[in-house]
Amino acid sequence: MKNAGQLSRRQILAAAGFIGLATLTGCGSGDDGGDSKDLSKKQNGAMKEYRAGQRFKAAKPLSFSLLHNNNPVYPTKSGWLFWKEVTKRTGVTLKPVDVPLADYEKKRSVLIGAGDAPFLIPKTYHPSEVAFVSSGAILAVSDYVHLMPNFQDKVKRWKLEPELDSIRQSDGKYYLLPGLHEKVKPGYSLSFRTDVLDKHGLTLPTSWDEVYDVLKALKAEYPDKYPWTDRWSTNTPFPCGALFSYLGQAYGVKSGWTYDNISFDSKAQKFVFTATQDSYRQMIEYLRKLVAEKLLDPESFTQQDDQAVQKLLAEKSYVISANPQELVQNYRYNLQKQVKGAKIEMVPVPLGPAGPVVLGGARLENGVMISSEALKSDTFVAMMQFVDWLWYSDEGQKFCKWGVQGVTYTESGDTYRLKPGISLMGSDPDAPKDLQKDYGFFNGVFTYGGSWALVSSNFSPDEKKFQDAMAQREQLPIDPAHPLQSMEQEQATLWDTPLKDHAIQNTLKFVLGKRPLSEWDDYVAESKAKNMDRLVDLHNKARERFEKENG
Repeated sequence: MKNAGQLSRRQILAAAGFIGLATLTGCGSGDDGGDSKDLSKKQNGAMKEYRAGQRFKAAKPLSFSLLHNNNPVYPTKSGWLFWKEVTKRTGVTLKPVDVPLADYEKKRSVLIGAGDAPFLIPKTYHPSEVAFVSSGAILAVSDYVHLMPNFQDKVKRWKLEPELDSIRQSDGKYYLLPGLHEKVKPGYSLSFRTDVLDKHGLTLPTSWDEVYDVLKALKAEYPDKYPWTDRWSTNTPFPCGALFSYLGQAYGVKSGWTYDNISFDSKAQKFVFTATQDSYRQMIEYLRKLVAEKLLDPESFTQQDDQAVQKLLAEKSYVISANPQELVQNYRYNLQKQVKGAKIEMVPVPLGPAGPVVLGGARLENGVMISSEALKSDTFVAMMQFVDWLWYSDEGQKFCKWGVQGVTYTESGDTYRLKPGISLMGSDPDAPKDLQKDYGFFNGVFTYGGSWALVSSNFSPDEKKFQDAMAQREQLPIDPAHPLQSMEQEQATLWDTPLKDHAIQNTLKFVLGKRPLSEWDDYVAESKAKNMDRLVDLHNKARERFEKENG
């Protein structure tokens, strides 16, 4: 590790990248020290003095192709105000290549593999971009962020360099322009029927020990019911994605949606196998106790979302995982129609052994890949400026989210209000128009990241209360960069998949009591037999190499 006062090679080059903003024709290679690249013949339509906070306006009409994730909730329309207003403001016409949401990743791979991908490839989640690095099909975008002053400004002001380091590849570069968040935005926790708690003199829990006590008390009152049934288990790569994600947070481990076979042990200063850590075992033991005492419905790990919600609405259960949108638009709305006096509240993630923390690394979101073919275009510089404005400028982010002031919304300070007759995600069920469906704004292809003021601008009172509480918690350190070289990546994949399957299967066996926890050591030995130690060693060596080469 370098001394606090010692600049790394990357930081020195980052400074050079800022200096290079004034002269787009220079040979600056961004903040990462790639080979010098002459962009003097690639400035057709570009602005000569484009700066952070300035609207991008092409010097001549331009068009760029874009892979567009066609969401069935708001199917693409050619007449959306979004498309028209983008062209009006920037002089750029976007040409979307629509791909159904269900086939997006598969179709994206086919297009990139065939060399037919649009120039702009958004809605890409790290590490999906890694598969396209070795072929050279996508651009090392870190070589060109010197063309993106808004991106650089947010990285610098919000101190996002460690997060960007976490997505670098073995060459020290990153190949994805991620969404940038000023603050971590947790989204899921438990919700409780507060009217039922009040009836029995119970209060909302603040820790997992208190969750157990509340569930135990509810079981005593309703012995024929499971107090807690859960959802988000069958539509994720890891069983019960939401539950394991926020429960794992309380134990300081990556689980559920955040699960990765490899985790960094900050005390030991080395990478370890996630699903054999003591803290992971403790999390499993807690869930096993809930299932064994019939406090948590065992079907939580296999049932469809609708089944879980129906049990809640039918008063067969009183506790369920929630996010603020589901809490308001589904649970509360439907409960109040069916059960007189029903009330339901979402609590901040209950505290566990790890204390008041949130997992680190959550300030990056899905982002944009750039096709290598785009670099051959004489409009490349203008395209990067446009990407910077639309996805990373304050104005562009506000536009993508809320639309056109006076037409779709009004603004007063940090308060945004939709114009009468326009709804957003059910905010006004009787409104004749919808911000997403009819206007094309708040589209997940374009709307992510941003300042806390903007991200929180559409929060319901419930979400504001939840996020204010979570904002007081400490962010755990981000795992250090440990990119694998191409041959190592191929080997790691061969080991990683069977290990992950083994971890998932046995996690559920332990939780459901199909395998006794007395066999934990046997499970660890089985993992070792599946090359666990070799996989961990590969990542630890990659970390040492990266730090040696990059400072």
